[in-house]
Amino acid sequence: MHIIMLDNDTDFDGWRKAARRLAVNDVTPSDVTWTVRGEAELFAGPCANDLPDMPHATFNVSARFIDLARTAILHRDRERFALLYRLVWRLRSHHDLLNATTDPEVGEIHAMARAVYRDIDRMHAQLRFREIGREQKAHYVAWFEPEHHIVEVAVPFFASRYADMPWSILTPDVCAHWDGHAISFTSGIDQSEVPTEDRLEDAWRRHYSGIFNPARLKVMEMPQAYWRNLPAGSIIRPLIEDAMRMTSGAFVERRTSEQRKPERRQDTPMARKQARDTIAALRDEAKDCRACPLWKDATQTVFGAGPQDASIMLVGEQPGDKEDLAGKPFIGPAGQMLDRALEEAGIDRRKVYVTNAVKHFKFVPRGKIRLHQKPGTPEIRACRQWYERELAAIKPELVVALGATAAQSVLGKITPINRNRGRLIEHDDTRVLVTVHPSYLLRLPDEDAKAREYQRFVDDLKIAAARLGQCTDAT
Repeated sequence: MHIIMLDNDTDFDGWRKAARRLAVNDVTPSDVTWTVRGEAELFAGPCANDLPDMPHATFNVSARFIDLARTAILHRDRERFALLYRLVWRLRSHHDLLNATTDPEVGEIHAMARAVYRDIDRMHAQLRFREIGREQKAHYVAWFEPEHHIVEVAVPFFASRYADMPWSILTPDVCAHWDGHAISFTSGIDQSEVPTEDRLEDAWRRHYSGIFNPARLKVMEMPQAYWRNLPAGSIIRPLIEDAMRMTSGAFVERRTSEQRKPERRQDTPMARKQARDTIAALRDEAKDCRACPLWKDATQTVFGAGPQDASIMLVGEQPGDKEDLAGKPFIGPAGQMLDRALEEAGIDRRKVYVTNAVKHFKFVPRGKIRLHQKPGTPEIRACRQWYERELAAIKPELVVALGATAAQSVLGKITPINRNRGRLIEHDDTRVLVTVHPSYLLRLPDEDAKAREYQRFVDDLKIAAARLGQCTDAT
């Protein structure tokens, strides 16, 4: 009997080397016991390293099997190592074994791989970070209980999506940490050691309650075991029970009366249009927004301005010092440059809706001066609900994203400006034009460069003007 001891539960390289050495030495699966270091230290016996190398022996399996094994080995089933070696043993004489869909062992290994992929998808979709600390000392922490050993393969997704914020993902198996440069891992912890809920929890619960839709309810796709790990976990069951007690018509009527308080709805196009959020109602609601910490130091929420039937919606980064004090977007130096460029492009600013991706002024105090500070991804994400509701209320023909922060908010991802400017982008049934922010032009030290870039900015806005002209002709 050969006892193979792997270094850990996900030691694919160790399993692969041992399986190859066993197979070329004709060691049958029934003569092998697989274990993980720390589980069976008392057992002793021959190991794969005691077998001869047999350098002249040749044995290969397909890349397809390697990929399948690399995934399936992350499953928690204790028999996965033995099952994989049995398949290796059989593949020596049956090269097309993986195509035998009715084979029980082939079906079992594919089922393991699918379970691992589902667990990774759940982690990506359901994990929520909590903010610990304040401002520059903020750190983001999340707790997750994976069904399988997926943490090490799942966390690169978060390093890419949340690259500009330090975070830790804590699990019972292993903890992952991102410092803005590299991922590191430490031992798993008990849930009792996880920091308790913080000031962002209420915001998550309000957001989830607002977007909850019983018509799209699929309880089986989100097992109840995951609910307690979500910020909205405490309200999921009441929302489901409430939806089950009511007909969908009654539910819609109740949600409408609570959120918008309209008069009795009539099934006419005009009534449906009036049932939408109005900009005035959104502006009033946004005054009390506490979704991110920026409200504490800002003077006020600076919401969008312009007609609700605007064909063009301009989205900037955030209010500046003058906008913060006045409560209106784009009235400072950048706003004045924007006005001039719009006029040269043939666009009447009074007919466009102007807003920002982030509605509160983020700054660093320097004596009596408040220096602008670029919003981070958490603040952009926290404020995106307002952009989405503005977009739904206005339904513009075109959205113009002014700068990188606006493009990230509008398109939902980091978007290079120079690579995407000057062309219309289709995004979620909305046409988007990406260009620079007018404050970028103000920062250019060279006058020739400033004049050249300003003209490019006007040319971009002319694309919007042409689009506006097409829409006017169509009507």
